[in-house]
Amino acid sequence: MSYFHQAVTELIERVKEAEDGVNRLVQVLEEKPDFAFIDWLEAQPLFPKFYWQSRDTREEVVALGQLHTFVEPAPAYTILAEDQRIWGGRSFDGHTGKNRRCMSSFFFLPQIELIRFDERWSLAVNLNAEKHRTLASLYKLQLEVSPILPVSSHIETIQHTPEKEQWSQLVDKVLTGIKNDEFKKVVLARKTEVNLDRPLCASQLLKASYLQNHHSFHFLLSLDKKHSFLGSTPERLYARQGQELYTEALAGTIGRGSNASQDMELANWLSNDVKNLNENQYVVDDIIDRLTPHSEHVEVEQEARLVRLRKVQHLKRSIHAHLYKGVNGVQLLSALQPTAAVAGLPREESMAFIQENEPFARGWYAGSMGFISQKSAEFCVAIRSALVLNDQVQLFAGAGIVPGSVAEHEWQELDKKMSTLLSLISDNPPLGVAS
Repeated sequence: MSYFHQAVTELIERVKEAEDGVNRLVQVLEEKPDFAFIDWLEAQPLFPKFYWQSRDTREEVVALGQLHTFVEPAPAYTILAEDQRIWGGRSFDGHTGKNRRCMSSFFFLPQIELIRFDERWSLAVNLNAEKHRTLASLYKLQLEVSPILPVSSHIETIQHTPEKEQWSQLVDKVLTGIKNDEFKKVVLARKTEVNLDRPLCASQLLKASYLQNHHSFHFLLSLDKKHSFLGSTPERLYARQGQELYTEALAGTIGRGSNASQDMELANWLSNDVKNLNENQYVVDDIIDRLTPHSEHVEVEQEARLVRLRKVQHLKRSIHAHLYKGVNGVQLLSALQPTAAVAGLPREESMAFIQENEPFARGWYAGSMGFISQKSAEFCVAIRSALVLNDQVQLFAGAGIVPGSVAEHEWQELDKKMSTLLSLISDNPPLGVAS
């Protein structure tokens, strides 16, 4: 019997013996499991499933099965024990007239969590009065785990919404609105439907991304076998620990060069480009405005730093706030989402433009994914993301339109951002999409 199998057996015995009122048990694993977390996630038959890897790579979690679900996260505080977390996310436009089918948010208190924090591994279960439910899920765990095969699907067709011509018209419309003082910035997005010659499993794409795209949060939410939303995003919405809150302005983008000196040239250009510096400053100003009512003080990093990813480079400034007592994770979620980096400025006006003019519903894209507990919370912004539906993958990318934006350049930027995931399926996608 493998060491992990033994740990599961022990945990089952502990659950059986647990007294009423015990709401969480943690089985520390003395040895590293002999499988990758994403492989383990794929092998399990329990839904919902959630995968999380923090951007600093210190924490990795697989959460399975549900004890409670929440369409709005606020009521969770009444049932969460101190060391329990709910996992899930909030969509961009779910439950609105434009997107009635998508939920406004979805969170769940899992039955089972596999956790790595640094070099420490544990298997945890959450319990309620019906502990037989958690037991039933423990018995269902698949302990024989095979490595996920690499992506082998090939692209048959690619369809953009909006197409390039409509994109140019939308950019012009935004620029006219900015001239007329209707807003300062609008983030326009594109959905790209990629039809494949054979089904792709979401975990395959997630694992390929996990192996290639570093300095990113990696997440996956599967509500059932057929619908999975995943992403590898460089952007944190916020992290909260007690009264300390950490967030950032990630806005301003250029591609990567083909060699080190070209890379440096592009980086220098980005660091001095007025349009991109202004775009970043807009996001900083907006975050300060949103945090001020909840904070004793807010500090902002003076100079924008460069974040270098596999396909793009971004400007980033870190922001730290000391929160008033009693401010919770749900209030922060409402205050900060959507940021000016995914919607625009002012928030209401830019959101109204997107709702009215963007030719598709965003759903989970540009929303947020993460966890909430009594004392802490962390969310990433769900960009560089994809919806996997059997043999179709829907990819999403956005670009901030500000004074000086050129439709053609912004279209190319979408290609670069989208290639974070698209290049994992094909090195040479058709229809002139950048790889």
